[in-house]
Amino acid sequence: MHGRMRKAVAVLVSAGLIAALSLSGCAPKQTEGGGEGGGTEPKPGGSMSFYIGEPAYIDPYNAQETEGVQVTQALFDSLTAFDDFDATKVLPGAAESWESNADGSVWTFKLNPNGKFSDGTPVTAADFVYAWNRIANPNTVNTATGKPDPSVISYHLGFIKGFDEVTAEGSTVTEMSGLKAVDDLTLEVTLSQPFADFPYVAAHPSLGPVPKALVEGGVPTGSGETTIAYGEMPVGNGSFKMAEPWKHNQYIKVVRNDNYAGTKPYLDGVEFKIFKDPETAYTEFEAGNLDFTQIGEGKIKDAEGKYGTSEDGYTVNPGKQVLLGAEASTYYIIFNNATEPFNNADLRKAVTLAINRQAICDTVFEGTREPADNILPPPIAGYAQGAWVDSKYDVEAAKKALADAGYPEGKGLPELTLMFNSGGGHEKIMELVQADLKAIGINTKFESADFPVYLKQLDEGKHQIARLGWVADYPIAYNFLYSLFDSESGDNKSAYKNPAVDTGITEAVKITDDAARVAKFQEINTTIQADNPVAPVMFYKHHHVGSDRLNDFVFNALYLANFDKVWVADAAGAEK
Repeated sequence: MHGRMRKAVAVLVSAGLIAALSLSGCAPKQTEGGGEGGGTEPKPGGSMSFYIGEPAYIDPYNAQETEGVQVTQALFDSLTAFDDFDATKVLPGAAESWESNADGSVWTFKLNPNGKFSDGTPVTAADFVYAWNRIANPNTVNTATGKPDPSVISYHLGFIKGFDEVTAEGSTVTEMSGLKAVDDLTLEVTLSQPFADFPYVAAHPSLGPVPKALVEGGVPTGSGETTIAYGEMPVGNGSFKMAEPWKHNQYIKVVRNDNYAGTKPYLDGVEFKIFKDPETAYTEFEAGNLDFTQIGEGKIKDAEGKYGTSEDGYTVNPGKQVLLGAEASTYYIIFNNATEPFNNADLRKAVTLAINRQAICDTVFEGTREPADNILPPPIAGYAQGAWVDSKYDVEAAKKALADAGYPEGKGLPELTLMFNSGGGHEKIMELVQADLKAIGINTKFESADFPVYLKQLDEGKHQIARLGWVADYPIAYNFLYSLFDSESGDNKSAYKNPAVDTGITEAVKITDDAARVAKFQEINTTIQADNPVAPVMFYKHHHVGSDRLNDFVFNALYLANFDKVWVADAAGAEK
């Protein structure tokens, strides 16, 4: 993803970039099956509470970090959705069907005729056209401030014809030519080039429809003629609706949307409780004041002993409450490939071979992370075990590569700067990396900054070695390989340039056969790993826990909760 923002310990992350050690991804809430099953009949009614940090936005036009997207995906249905237990499956969302022309350059979506916004207004194709143009237009006004506020997630729409014209500096064009509401229930999307994976993109939670009248005129609060800015109380077409305006730094409350076109949730509502950090949230959980949260640092094994571990890693049921499932996300070290000394491929190879990934996973994460042997994590189609052949701990090979780089035993190599964003627990990881590098003769010093400042430093190329994390917007290899390694990508923080990779990605997205497309991306991945532009360190896993009130509560590999299937044991049982 270009720059999804993640907030933990009040730290922002750009799109797929992850600032903290626990991260989030973006995946819709539908599922065809799977999970453990609670074993008893679901009860309708009741509510649950869910930990988030303070979101940057919950208006979908700029819902960019996982906290905001967590709320957005409860309020909105995008055109398509992912299965919770097989994210490679694309399921119907607001669209009941879709098709493309032969080369995948024109996509036609047929909307569910029963689709409505939570105020009862029918959802039409024009609502999607308006919503997507609003995201693309850099002059879009933030309804909360009344000032222009360009969306940082507009890159999701970059394949649509006319996107470049809308986003060009100084442009007066406000609508993408590739979007067309053929009729109320038919949306036609023309792309600037074939893109066989476009239905995955259409599942992003921020790409739902929005009602123009309420966005521009305000949302009625229910008390007289009073309205509130749309961004404070968004109206969507999802399974829940806002119960009241967002109480900043306190909570966001949503309730079941009785106008929802799909199967309605069991829950009456969800309260997103806002805390400053996971440790505070976990304390509240242990006090019985919260139903779902991250587990506090160093407390995973203790939590497993107290609450039991989920069998599938993603589903909470009483006595099986700790989630440790694999996430579609990777923690990695980047090198500045454009400047000395890391324009030297052998030096990059030496560093990646020197890192003891297993020690990091065991020491910092109690063995609940997996050493990364690929930039693509296991949930992504195209992952192959051991594909990044130098992402292993081999001190002797590291020393040889260092000598091949012209720095035998580190001689002649100046002290290097190892950068990371402050907060999020990264210093403990970097201390281990620092020791590993010293063992082969590379001396480093630390430099850290708050995440927004840190990202700016990376964008300006002011780094030698630095850390980042990436979580999938959608579970396809393109989302990693284009974002991190294409020379035109804004998220290519390593300044890696390989014309063969750029050309390969352009060719791969046009391949309509799924297996052939995945194979092409694997070929591109092999080309990238030979250059070692980055050093994959570990694959993230959940470290979350739910209360024993929750039954069949799913928190998927893309880091989104399914509030539609969960039920609580103490529900009143009112008719659904």
